[in-house]
Amino acid sequence: MMKLSRVLGLSLIVVSLLLGPALVQAQMREFTGRIDRVSKKRMIVDNRMGDKVSFVPADPSEVSGEGKTEWKELKKKDWVTVSWKFIDKPRKAYKIKVLPPKEEED
Repeated sequence: MMKLSRVLGLSLIVVSLLLGPALVQAQMREFTGRIDRVSKKRMIVDNRMGDKVSFVPADPSEVSGEGKTEWKELKKKDWVTVSWKFIDKPRKAYKIKVLPPKEEED
């Protein structure tokens, strides 16, 4: 009986080690919108449907798209998709993809 519980315990450890990275990856979220405000310490993104979400830079934040490679190059009215982890409080921007400018609908 003791041997069976030990085998089951080891099996659970192996399964959790294999699934652990996938579970962490599954917690990533994306938010797309236009930058409403940006500073060295914080960025507010507005999805133009009533949602505004605040992000702080992760260490490091990966910035790409539209010729931008760093947080300090981001500007108000840039369209972005931000990848963040659901568990972060405050939300950390791990990946920021700058999108081509969009036409405004009136």
